[in-house]
Amino acid sequence: MPISDTTCRNAKPRDKAYKLTDSEGLHLLVQTNGSRLWRLAYRFDGKQKTLSLGPYPSVSLAKARELRQEARTQLHLGHDPAEVRKQEVVESSQTFHSVSREWLGLWQVGKDAAHILRVENRLKKDVYPIFGNRHVAGIRAPEILEMLRKVEDRGALDIARRLRQTCDQIFRYAKASGLVENNPASADLLEAMKPKAKVTHMPSLADDELPEFLQRLDRYDGDVLTKDAIWFTLLTWVRTSETRFAEWSEIEGLGGEAPLWRIPAPRMKMGREHLVPLSAAAADVLSRLPRSSRYIFPGLKGKAMSENTMLYGIYRMGYHSRATIHGFRGTASTIANEAGWNKDWVERQLAHVEENKIRGAYNSAEWLPGRRDMMNWWAKLLATRRSQAVDDSLQSAVEDEFSQLLG
Repeated sequence: MPISDTTCRNAKPRDKAYKLTDSEGLHLLVQTNGSRLWRLAYRFDGKQKTLSLGPYPSVSLAKARELRQEARTQLHLGHDPAEVRKQEVVESSQTFHSVSREWLGLWQVGKDAAHILRVENRLKKDVYPIFGNRHVAGIRAPEILEMLRKVEDRGALDIARRLRQTCDQIFRYAKASGLVENNPASADLLEAMKPKAKVTHMPSLADDELPEFLQRLDRYDGDVLTKDAIWFTLLTWVRTSETRFAEWSEIEGLGGEAPLWRIPAPRMKMGREHLVPLSAAAADVLSRLPRSSRYIFPGLKGKAMSENTMLYGIYRMGYHSRATIHGFRGTASTIANEAGWNKDWVERQLAHVEENKIRGAYNSAEWLPGRRDMMNWWAKLLATRRSQAVDDSLQSAVEDEFSQLLG
């Protein structure tokens, strides 16, 4: 006689394990510790076997009977339900999601935490919703391309290419593991993707334009804090946002011989902590500023400086379409490289780290002594260019006076 749910629910443990029999081989095994487990007894290939169906009440009586019918269908088709179950477990471990997690576990060793998070977030947003539960061997190149084109359609061309590269690495791992025969995300897809967006370089000053710029900055008649922010950014090679959101708590050793600005990872474009050695000139700027806010260069009501304040400042100096604050970085990079400074020092000072290169664990303090020397050299070079502007102005004044005398 079939059992009822009430019987299952009220089953109590005894000195020995016992069975509550339903029908057609299905029974509930009540163990001495009180756990209740569904079991299905059946014969296959002349042998008596038992299939585990799960614990009660997580698996209800109705669900257990449903699983029994599925098993009987497999038997009718000539399949061993236990072997079918094993195959299902194997296949469930070969979904794109599970394989990608295996790959991530190996790939992330030595990688920066922020970089790992970016890769995971891209997969969660664009790939897992489409392919997460699919078996890796069943995913085809046109499907990958369709997914990437959806990313491209929202204007994220760079993200689409990075996703293609990540999927390529996952499928190469799957192929090496014997899970797939072909890689549907190989570089062949690039031929069908939109071309990489053209990089727009920010207008920047040439070396011979610095004297005039510095002279105009000295004569700047706008807000003094804006003037100091522009000068500080030029001295440090940082991005506009890094100056705007700079906090006093990030500055170390300001009164010592090796002042340092430690920019936390969440504020950096590449998601890595960035150390900025401060020249004496940069430290002098900070030493003159009041500490009226958590921000070094506060805007209205104690908030961070407005996004375009510095840009409008140089527009006011007459540099609209001729220069940008971000362009200072290009100016500094060009001059430093041409002067023979170590290219790695220059790139690290700019917080440039190529994600596709395998460089081991990232160390933001690497080359710090050399970079400090380079930043002190840069500050002295700017001082020289400023003095050239003064000399040129004096020469022009003398020439004008002489012309008037000859008048």
